Amino acid sequence: MTETSSTAPAPDVVDFAAHHEPSWREGVKTGLPSLFGIGAWGLVVGIAMIKSGLTIPQALGMTLTVFAGSAQLAALPLIAAKAPIWVIFATALVVNLRFVIFSALLAPHFSHLPWRQRLALGYVAGDLTVALFLQKYPSETPEVGKLSYLKGLLYPNWASWQIGSIAGIFVGSAVPPEWGLGFAGTLAIICVMIPLMVGRPALCGVLVAGAVSVLAHALPYKLGLLAAVLVGMITAMVIEETSEKWRSKRG
Repeated sequence: MTETSSTAPAPDVVDFAAHHEPSWREGVKTGLPSLFGIGAWGLVVGIAMIKSGLTIPQALGMTLTVFAGSAQLAALPLIAAKAPIWVIFATALVVNLRFVIFSALLAPHFSHLPWRQRLALGYVAGDLTVALFLQKYPSETPEVGKLSYLKGLLYPNWASWQIGSIAGIFVGSAVPPEWGLGFAGTLAIICVMIPLMVGRPALCGVLVAGAVSVLAHALPYKLGLLAAVLVGMITAMVIEETSEKWRSKRG
């Protein structure tokens, strides 16, 4: 009896065997322009960790396990202010809630992979890399090259961040404040974020979050940041839902 089609190799086997290198190279090439900004942002976060009072082992542990610059920067002043642990975790959780959305967007593409592999991919996933992947593969339909392309985006991005962050950790105490690296880091993260602010919901969410962060700046334990993120996310979701209802009625 001949073999049935059920024994055909899975898409990822074909992906790795025949299309690994071209798809990987394409992913690396696509993400290459952002690597300098990611490394610069990592450098600033590394310096910030040392300046906030963390020891080198603590800072290294944080950058290797957390891998989320915005959450790290949100948590650092709270740690320095000896804020309650629940405030630190709640702030970091809210700041990183966007990764829940990223996971929901990527899950249909890679739900067939073993959970350990999905966990590893989730760890190295970042804002810009997920956005670039979804631009290339907006459909959930299985395609040869998807996994290799995603890895070509994720791994260099992760390496660029860690190199910059670790460098910042070791040189943090030697860099004079007048160099203004904090401002350079702000410019770097703006360059990374601007391409992600596509569409009315995202733009409105960012503007509202910015306004709330200014108005709530005086709240203790940096809770103004927590409030800004929550209100900004809710604003974006409401506008997105309202826009979809309006489009459906017109259609």
